[in-house]
Amino acid sequence: MDFDAMFSKQVDALKEDGNYRIFAELERKCGAFPRAKSHDDDAPDEVTVWCSNDYLGMGQHPVVRQAMKDAIDDCGTGAGGTRNISGTARHHVALEGELADLHGKQDALLFTSGYVSNWAALSTLGSRLPDAVILSDEFNHASMIEGIRHSRAKKVIWRHNDPEDLDRKLAALPANAPKIVAFESVYSMDGDICPMQEIIEVAEKHGAMTYLDEVHAVGLYGPRGGGVSEELGLADRITLIEGTLGKAFGCMGGYVTGSAAMCDFIRSFASGFIFTTALPPAVAAAAQASIAHLKTSQTEREMQRDRVARLRAKLDAHGIPHLHNPSHIIPVMIKDPVKCRMLADILMRDWGVYVQPINYPTVPKGTERLRFTPGPLHSEADIDHLVEALTVLWKQCAIAHAVA
Repeated sequence: MDFDAMFSKQVDALKEDGNYRIFAELERKCGAFPRAKSHDDDAPDEVTVWCSNDYLGMGQHPVVRQAMKDAIDDCGTGAGGTRNISGTARHHVALEGELADLHGKQDALLFTSGYVSNWAALSTLGSRLPDAVILSDEFNHASMIEGIRHSRAKKVIWRHNDPEDLDRKLAALPANAPKIVAFESVYSMDGDICPMQEIIEVAEKHGAMTYLDEVHAVGLYGPRGGGVSEELGLADRITLIEGTLGKAFGCMGGYVTGSAAMCDFIRSFASGFIFTTALPPAVAAAAQASIAHLKTSQTEREMQRDRVARLRAKLDAHGIPHLHNPSHIIPVMIKDPVKCRMLADILMRDWGVYVQPINYPTVPKGTERLRFTPGPLHSEADIDHLVEALTVLWKQCAIAHAVA
């Protein structure tokens, strides 16, 4: 049997549909971000990154970099094992304490990525709580969906950001069944923010546990970077807050926070925690430094909000259609996978602007987009250059302008 032919056939179908992913080979310039060296033949040597999830540029921050260097000098590179077998360093314990404090929780538990933390926590909760039912927002991230599938618990999908639909579906479940309401604060593709208080009130009415994914909000929202739940003063009413160290904190890893009993429960039963090598201590040290810095510094958040507002205003002024939302994510809608890929290629090749096309299956077919994430290190000149490029390409490619 020709397995390679079977593989190639399916990949070729992706290419024909315009949904084949091409990775840009970049080398971030330390201290010069959002500039990056490009190693692609069809791109300038230097490009400006417009789609990074390092939302605040903390991966470049001198305090964070120094913390990582110091930890490497102290204890080397890798953790040397799982958390259970020689892999727990003081840096992990300190970081978990920092995270618990960030969200006002009793405890926290580290994972190797945000994807793994969602997958492991939801699969453990759903499989170990007898007769559990997980109620999932229909737009939840793939990692949450995979965790729910792996749990084999009963799953109920409720309409996106619709507390009334959630209420109806909770009311239809047995009163004595453990219920877990899983949702996100900031949804990464459309940039919309959930009606958190209403969702919490519905969950509390039915005695349900709340599971909140804050990966696109931690560091960015709230007076100390605790996310939308902190900004709205609702963190104490959320049972479990999940987050990442790989976006606004500029490092790597994921985590969950909550009660000491719940974190101990997940620590004791989650295979995604038990059987994987721990984060390198240097990564944990850098993440702790980043979180501690953003607990007290407003500079990065204020600068980012300014850049987001400037880009939105200029896009509006030039009739470039983008989804209006209350978050930092700016999706410029193309609605065609081939044009989306083509525009991204031209922006990279002719303008030195790197933005990744977002196509199916990340977003539904017909909603393809370019997803821009302005950060505090983008200059006004960077914004002007980007908008000029988009304006020229909109005319050349005959894409519809936004209606005022």
